[in-house]
Amino acid sequence: MLEYMKTTQRLRRRAHRAAAFTLIELLIVIAIVAVLSAVALPAYSDYKERARVYQAVADISALNVQLRKYIDDNRQPPDDLSAIGAAGRLDPWGSPYAYLNLQSTPGPGQARKNKNLVPINSDFDLYSKGKDGASRPPLTAKPSRDDVVLANDGKFVGLASAYEP
Repeated sequence: MLEYMKTTQRLRRRAHRAAAFTLIELLIVIAIVAVLSAVALPAYSDYKERARVYQAVADISALNVQLRKYIDDNRQPPDDLSAIGAAGRLDPWGSPYAYLNLQSTPGPGQARKNKNLVPINSDFDLYSKGKDGASRPPLTAKPSRDDVVLANDGKFVGLASAYEP
């Protein structure tokens, strides 16, 4: 009986030792997790940015519909977004949407322009300044490349970098 108990205790000790992880095994697991994180985090960051762009496109499209209804009723664009109840509406990056009534603004100076410096809209400009929060009138300017713009009087809504006149 004593021999049986000693054998049982030895087997338990061996099983206990075999169940533990070695330092090398733990380091390998940590290295694998680090590699997976290094690959996954940039992809997730890109996904979040694309989602923000899609949200801005949807918001600008909806605002365009409201502005077109306002123009149909009043025969001219409003002076600001408060006329359609969208004053202070923020884009996905936390900045207010930019709006400019081109009919009441003298000259094409502040209007958004394509690569040929021709205004991209005839009645109003509506856009988000994008991730960097900066913008310039020509869409080809570096601060404007990440802007989400309404162009061709509503026929195009998307990134300024994707706009082709």
